[in-house]
Amino acid sequence: MTASTASQVDVPLDATAHRSNRNYPRSTNIRRVVWACVAPLFRFTPRLCYAWRNGLLRLFGAKIGRGVRIYPSVKVTFPWNLEVGDFATIGRDVELYCLGKVVIGKGSLVSQRVHVCAGTHDYTQPNLPLLTPPIRIGQGVWCCADAFLGPGITVGDGAIVGARAVVVRSVDANVIVGGNPARAIGHR
Repeated sequence: MTASTASQVDVPLDATAHRSNRNYPRSTNIRRVVWACVAPLFRFTPRLCYAWRNGLLRLFGAKIGRGVRIYPSVKVTFPWNLEVGDFATIGRDVELYCLGKVVIGKGSLVSQRVHVCAGTHDYTQPNLPLLTPPIRIGQGVWCCADAFLGPGITVGDGAIVGARAVVVRSVDANVIVGGNPARAIGHR
């Protein structure tokens, strides 16, 4: 370990303390358990049963617009933190990790295996407290296959996130980003 990295690791992480420090209220824990029981009704449905899946998400507090298409293999954590605009599509095997608010704008396309991650930990603290910064995906956005959208970012209207891009900073409207970490590679 170099001198610079040694000074950054002054306090060891304490994963045990984090596990015992659950800050969710009882009502949230009850919703989590009930959603875990109901989620198979979401996943094991024919692909064209969009209205059924949208209804289940609405039942758990998600705000789902008209004509939304969410594929059955989508994994949603905390659906009550999800908002999807009219005519948006969320493709197969997408992970919506909605510990914080996740908003997907009207007409946006979140392609297969995209990971939208609205949760992280404060690594500067030894007990790794949970942070839940929101994610906003604007209108008419295309998030291409296997992209990762990190906590606290905004993807502006009309932007494109390239395949396998890792977005850890906000993206301006009508900008095309790609790479790891994602950077601007063009404009629409």
